[in-house]
Amino acid sequence: MPPQKATPKQVKVRGQNESANSSSASLGEVIQDTLKLWKKHHLSYDQSKHVVEQVRKTMGLKPPSERRRTVDRLDTLEIERLIGAAYQQSSRQGLMVKTLFYTGTRVSEFVQIEVTDVHFDLEPPQVFIRHAKGGSDGYVPILPTLAQELRTHLGSRKVGYLFESNRSDRYSARFIQKMVKSAALKAGIEKQVTPHRLRASVATLLLDRGMPLEQVQKFLRHKRIATTQIYAQTSLRGMTESYLRALQENKA
Repeated sequence: MPPQKATPKQVKVRGQNESANSSSASLGEVIQDTLKLWKKHHLSYDQSKHVVEQVRKTMGLKPPSERRRTVDRLDTLEIERLIGAAYQQSSRQGLMVKTLFYTGTRVSEFVQIEVTDVHFDLEPPQVFIRHAKGGSDGYVPILPTLAQELRTHLGSRKVGYLFESNRSDRYSARFIQKMVKSAALKAGIEKQVTPHRLRASVATLLLDRGMPLEQVQKFLRHKRIATTQIYAQTSLRGMTESYLRALQENKA
């Protein structure tokens, strides 16, 4: 039986894979050659840094004109629409999206919150986030109104996960991601909405409302304040956009 000819699509995919593999292999060879050369001349850290800078300069290599140092967020109206749309899906989904937003948790942390992690007796009520990224476990406050909704949601239940599936098990991170995306579509939000974007949104909202950067760092449980600084730059960008929009509208 004669061999089958590859379709144009197969040839294109094969070509892309070969190109990617070739590029990776080429970079690997460059790294190995550079390693041998630097070892041969016993370059220190500063010397190697100087060499890289001079090579870039000689080759005319320049960084991208705009490096992305901000995080996209939803504004307050979009957040309200998102949560409202989630409640239209079901009261449980609405409460889940609301809790996800107001706790600023990562989705991997959110799905592991247990009933005993919610401390209704504290003032204000707080949630202990365990199994956090980088071991950054800690407490985050929640609004009294949200705490009351969570009390109603739990009823007499004292153990288990805060939000459980029909099988009395925790939801998967993938389910939460799909739930948020579905609510965003229902709300007519054109931006790509993810749990991480909700985390970015609450962070910049807190900064917009005057919360000090160090306190936002603690709320997000960032180990390095430089990580939180990205949200501060996003907040500044939002302030600039609002300023221009307000004055331009006023002028009109």
